[in-house]
Amino acid sequence: MITENKILWLIKEHKLGKKIGITSVCSANVYVLKAAIRNAQKKNQYLLIESTSNQVDQFGGYTGITPAVFRDIVFKLSKELKFPKEKIILGGDHLGPNRWQYEDSSSAMAKAKDQIAAYVRAGYQKLHLDTSMKCSDDGNKEQPLDASIIAERAAILCKVAEDASIGRAKTDLPVYIIGTDVPPPGGAKDEHYLHITTKEDVERTIELTKNAFEKYNLHDAWERVAAVVVQPGVEFGDESVFNYDRYKAKELSKLINRFDNLIYEAHSTDYQKKISLKHMVEDHFAILKVGPWLTYAMREAIFALALIEKELLSNRKDIQLSNLIDIVDQQMLNDQKYWVKYYIGSEDEIKIKRKYSYSDRIRYYWNYKIVNAALMKLIINLRDNKIPISLISQFMPQEYEAIVNGNITLDPQELINNKITHILEIYNYATNGGFR
Repeated sequence: MITENKILWLIKEHKLGKKIGITSVCSANVYVLKAAIRNAQKKNQYLLIESTSNQVDQFGGYTGITPAVFRDIVFKLSKELKFPKEKIILGGDHLGPNRWQYEDSSSAMAKAKDQIAAYVRAGYQKLHLDTSMKCSDDGNKEQPLDASIIAERAAILCKVAEDASIGRAKTDLPVYIIGTDVPPPGGAKDEHYLHITTKEDVERTIELTKNAFEKYNLHDAWERVAAVVVQPGVEFGDESVFNYDRYKAKELSKLINRFDNLIYEAHSTDYQKKISLKHMVEDHFAILKVGPWLTYAMREAIFALALIEKELLSNRKDIQLSNLIDIVDQQMLNDQKYWVKYYIGSEDEIKIKRKYSYSDRIRYYWNYKIVNAALMKLIINLRDNKIPISLISQFMPQEYEAIVNGNITLDPQELINNKITHILEIYNYATNGGFR
């Protein structure tokens, strides 16, 4: 068991030349959280789980969950699965005025202060300070916010976090992530030309933020700034993926070697090639954030099970099918707020995107009562009626292999878990097993 600050230990080891990193699981989905805990347990790894400023805040975010409640959910799952909570690191992503950017900066920052204090009081150890978004009184929305204002506001939030952490053990003091050069939380709205962060922008971000921290006497906190968020050239759209090209990111990779205490944090690494993710860790993008890919895999498994259910039970008059695929799509049509701004195209194109887009906006609907009831009906139907192994082979070939090798059973929840775990295994490979 590591006895010093876990993230800072990771950076020290990485800077010593060990090609290790950590996967940041960015999801509030219970299936994903369980799969991540089981994976960490199996590999004897530390587990980093993050919630975003959209998902979780002092008012509940879009999930209706506060930081303390999210912590309790994660720790309850870890207890159920017999995984020590001491090996879980909780992180907060894009903490700042993001949720309130349509208010004036005074109001938005006041709420952002309360937000970050709530995260700290809940025991979160890793905080991404993101004050890059403009508020209603910050001028032309088409122009980026001045970098010095971003740095100043980040320092203000850090001061709040430091005050809220008074009394915590030194090893449990917050670790900070600075910078942002990524799409807004929740994903990109369209396919776009990909801007790679320049080394000059990184240098300026580090310098301005360090100066702002010093202005607010946050010298000790600056020693706990662990990583800088940059855009290394990775992103995904509805049906395309921008793959990492280490040649294009070589200047960024060289630059961070000048700083003994800093690595990079890479967002939107979903759907990258296995070898690309490994190259990213080797090139010092050692914190790999993943979210939609995990719920996308879950959706693939659930839809496959729904097709199996239809093949197996549609002629059984004594059984009511779950009709899950139709129910979740109808729910998305009834309540469009989570996808309508993101999916552009003809009616037929949008119909496909609702179900199959890499952006996976469908992930927002699994907790809806009618959708969850359909999922439970699907699971019960397939538990009560044994699935022929040939149907697993047809619709879930990865799970078929796991079954015949004796690694999992035909239980529907095991099949869903295995699908998610397959993605986590890719990240295990990329981070060289994470850290223990």
